[in-house]
Amino acid sequence: MTDHITITYTSISMYLTSEKKQEIFKKHGKSEKDTGTAEGQIALFSFRINHLTEHLKVNKKDFGTQRSLIRLVGKRRSLLDYLQKTDITRYRAIVKELDLRK
Repeated sequence: MTDHITITYTSISMYLTSEKKQEIFKKHGKSEKDTGTAEGQIALFSFRINHLTEHLKVNKKDFGTQRSLIRLVGKRRSLLDYLQKTDITRYRAIVKELDLRK
């Protein structure tokens, strides 16, 4: 005989739903379907970075999340460098809009 275990995920809430992604891409990209623009990706990474930063303030020993945060920051930095080289006006606009620099 096997016992069946039911697991409920009521305490786990998804912070990044597909509606939230569409909202981010609609605001920072060309449209909600255009997920490939650098601005949209940078905005999505910034949203995730802010969430992981808040998580790490509470869970200081969560080193998997810490590693993920460092990787996300590197990806965002790479996209920002690319955007700065290709189109400085778009770079300045996204940095100002997301308040990424001092």
